Amino acid sequence: MTRALLLVCATASCLAAQSAPAPSAADLARAKRILAMTPIVDGHNDVPWEIRESPDHPRDVEAYDLRTPRKGKDTDLARMKAGMMGGQFWSVYIPGEIKDSGFARVQAEQIDIARRMIARYPERLTFARTAAEGRRATAAGKVASFLGMEGGHAIENSLGTLRAFYDLGARYMTLTHNVTLDWADAAQDSAKHGGLTPFGREVVREMNRLGMLVDLSHVSPGVMSHALDVSEAPIIFSHSSARAIADHKRNVPDSILRRLPKNGGVVMVTYVPGFVSEAVRTHGITRGAAHRELRARLGNDSAAVRRELAAWDAAHPAPVATLRDVADHLDHIKKVAGADHVGIGGDFDGTGGEHPVGLEDVSTYPALIAELARRGWTDAELRKVAGENIMRVLTQAEQVAARLQRTRAPSTKTIEELDRRRM
Repeated sequence: MTRALLLVCATASCLAAQSAPAPSAADLARAKRILAMTPIVDGHNDVPWEIRESPDHPRDVEAYDLRTPRKGKDTDLARMKAGMMGGQFWSVYIPGEIKDSGFARVQAEQIDIARRMIARYPERLTFARTAAEGRRATAAGKVASFLGMEGGHAIENSLGTLRAFYDLGARYMTLTHNVTLDWADAAQDSAKHGGLTPFGREVVREMNRLGMLVDLSHVSPGVMSHALDVSEAPIIFSHSSARAIADHKRNVPDSILRRLPKNGGVVMVTYVPGFVSEAVRTHGITRGAAHRELRARLGNDSAAVRRELAAWDAAHPAPVATLRDVADHLDHIKKVAGADHVGIGGDFDGTGGEHPVGLEDVSTYPALIAELARRGWTDAELRKVAGENIMRVLTQAEQVAARLQRTRAPSTKTIEELDRRRM
């Protein structure tokens, strides 16, 4: 989930992006033919948090009606059908900064919201716990609905809690969100551990034993590397892009991409503009610095700050990301890691209203597949990026779990025991 500045499309660069050539009729027809055989399986969608945070009806699954398009929202049943979706990992995100009765309670509430949401639409969504259940749902014309936890803070340093969330249906866990944990460094926070602590490594091992996918979006490069050292199952990045194309801390370095073939994992490229466009990323940094300078110079005169910032915006038009920027990331990951290691994790309803031009909601997946077709991707490669890769990874994780469970009992290790020297 990203809470970023909404960029207004009022500049020449944005207008040019909007007028970029649409996919040819032949490429779009080919894309739809591919998706009819292998529908999209997306790695990350934040509708459950949108339900929780609804200003009018918070936590009310009935009021947040996916049968009706909602202004300013990215996801509903009709657009999922238009997007030719066959699977979705619904994010059961909770903030790492939350301060109330505890992370685990809020996480349980989010799983409850997501499961009630899925159950409300049996004509379109089917709750899935395994790859086989997912494939059966897709074959029946439904959207296989998996759950993905976003942030290891939810387990509150407890492997028993991790197992409880797995039993409730969570099939991946992002090891961190934006806050460094007692056992793992986050990409956008201070690196306190140099990667994973011994307890962090035990979390990965227990996730392998359960069959829960290890998700490395949001973590530091050190954690990425350590997780690849430890994991016996393929890892995923549920919503990240390529750092060589856009130098954002949330993206995946080439050094990690080169390790994916041996591990078998997959990077599910996200659509967040600041993650896919270097121009958008650097503009945001420059604008933030300008805003801080204005506040320092003008002090408490908020009206003057707003006036001067508006003038700065007029003099420095905001660039925009486009569908083709996203395709560049897919191309790069295919080039470095291979076509077996790339997927799609749009992060819809989690970007604060930002989208690349051409990828505004869940109906737009065929346009992205058509762009890849235009670039020369084969039918087999298009099927892999659409959904085959992530379903293969889930299947392999289940196979690893079946093997490990024959020889390994649930771990009873604690953070106090394993990280004693660090505490």
